Amino acid sequence: MLVSANSNQPWNSTYPTLILLPKSRTLRDVNQIHARLITTGFINNPSLTTRIILNFASSSHKPLVEFARYVFMSRHFGRKRRKQENPFLWNAIIKSFSHGDDPKEAFVMFNLMLENGACVDKFSFSLVLKACSRLGLVKEGMQVHGLLGKMEIGSDVFLQNCLMCLYLRCGCLGIARQLFDGMMNRDSVSFNSMIDGYVKHGMVKAARELFDVMPMEQKNLISWNSMISGNARSEEGLRFAWELFEEMPNRDLISWNSMIDGCVKCGKMEDAHHLFNRMPERDVVSWANMVVGYARLGEIDIARDLFDEMPERDVISCNAMMAGYVQNGHFMEALKIFHDMLSRKELFPDNTTLLITLSAIAQLGHFDEGVAVHCYIEEQGFSLSEKLGVALIDMYAKCGSIDNAFSVFEDIEDKSIDHWNAIVGGLAIHGLGEVAFELFIEMEKLFVKPDDITFIGVLNACNHAGLVKEGLMCFELMRRVHKLEPKLQHYGCMVDILGRAGHVEEAKKFVEKMPIEPNDVVWRTLLSACRNYENFTIGEPVAKHLISLDSYSPSSYVLLSNLYAGFGMWNDAYQVRMMMKQRDLKKIPGCSQIELEGNVHKFFVSDKSHPQVREIYSILDSLSTLNPEVSYCKH
Repeated sequence: MLVSANSNQPWNSTYPTLILLPKSRTLRDVNQIHARLITTGFINNPSLTTRIILNFASSSHKPLVEFARYVFMSRHFGRKRRKQENPFLWNAIIKSFSHGDDPKEAFVMFNLMLENGACVDKFSFSLVLKACSRLGLVKEGMQVHGLLGKMEIGSDVFLQNCLMCLYLRCGCLGIARQLFDGMMNRDSVSFNSMIDGYVKHGMVKAARELFDVMPMEQKNLISWNSMISGNARSEEGLRFAWELFEEMPNRDLISWNSMIDGCVKCGKMEDAHHLFNRMPERDVVSWANMVVGYARLGEIDIARDLFDEMPERDVISCNAMMAGYVQNGHFMEALKIFHDMLSRKELFPDNTTLLITLSAIAQLGHFDEGVAVHCYIEEQGFSLSEKLGVALIDMYAKCGSIDNAFSVFEDIEDKSIDHWNAIVGGLAIHGLGEVAFELFIEMEKLFVKPDDITFIGVLNACNHAGLVKEGLMCFELMRRVHKLEPKLQHYGCMVDILGRAGHVEEAKKFVEKMPIEPNDVVWRTLLSACRNYENFTIGEPVAKHLISLDSYSPSSYVLLSNLYAGFGMWNDAYQVRMMMKQRDLKKIPGCSQIELEGNVHKFFVSDKSHPQVREIYSILDSLSTLNPEVSYCKH
């Protein structure tokens, strides 16, 4: 926007410049004002430059804020000042940093303020403490604390509260409590800050003790709501939260929503719905909580009814419904909400929306849909440096395009360990064990510190590719070099690596030496290896042990039956099958699925439920006629 001043005013008047200030937005506007200041000589007018600094320093438009800082440093910084001169200009500039994009510069400006001999007041201190809080700068905050202790304003309740908030934000609850206990005067902010700090760090008992000694006249909605939200997180605490809720003198939306959220998290949907019906007014958070609660219980139809009844929706409520659909396996319905959001101009998908969408696409294997969402992400300028990049890599890998997954991975400049894990895991499911192992070696060269998930991915990759030596090497690197304690999944991967390669005896010894109790998955992995390599001596006792661990798992019986059948021990196999029948255990049928023109088709063993089953079997019959080797497909 090009702004223009009133030409009727005399050239030596500051009025034409002043009327430009509230209209300014862009760098072009700033340049116009700057040019006018220079050409008129008003750049040397302290009154006008002060007005400019105060108007622009708190602006949401970056060019204006930067110009305010420039004017301050070039026209006001370093000049001689009167004793006890009000530091409001310094404070305005410090605030532009402490509340802006670069809080650390607030600390730098505060130091310059002291070096320049400027008078500092309690607002100067509060602003620099705010910057320290935002960045977690405990050491610098302690330096400010030390300086405050030497000044008369150091005992001011407002500044003491600022200091306490800094320590609480940085996790230094002990120091915060010492400060609180040493305060000569405390107000409601002092108590509420300490209570909230305890609640956020899970110290609900300490919060309750403080709440109980808090003077009744200082308790306000913030105090009551902090206690309710903290206690409602657990089933035991929810009972106390109910007592507080009924006892509190008045309630707001936060009070009601906190109670509903607590009931939802504890699975008490009847209580949640009772509260929901009692609410004098509701917002989107109230509705979204109810949607989340019913979706978690698998009551997806009730969740959808509530979603449809919402008087207004926002991105959070749409995300709640989408997440509910994904959790319950209704992936197409989740995608439909995403497309509805795109078609409605007032709703804009956020990072969470896109994460849920990519998860649904990955589960469905909708490659074309994934490409479309990827294009949307690029068009809207979303960053791939965090979870979104991880989800995109995972989606492409699960949709069968490891090349696209690798391309996304390569294009991300600031890669986290999660990005490395996603691509390693993708390579593993595609059977590209050698490439995954090479990538792991590259991680070592680049000093990227792997975590336990990295090793699960690499071990799985080695497993699929039959890389026994490499798998053993990774396992030892994990323990000896990276000092990571292997979990059950890592031991399971190692048993599978050895078992698939035919090293059944070594796999058995590995299980016996495990420092943690093997679960049914580890034993079943060993049993599968025994069946594949016809090792009856190890297999039979393993199978019987599995059945003793979980007598209601059909897979253990099936594996033992197949083991007997493999050795021609038909009577024993029959006995196992009869045992399954007596216990009413049925084998879960295998399932395959394929995407065709946006639709996902599922097939079970001997399944004839597909609407085009005749055409499918006809094609299979014609194929088996042409090539007898593929005749097994139809069974």
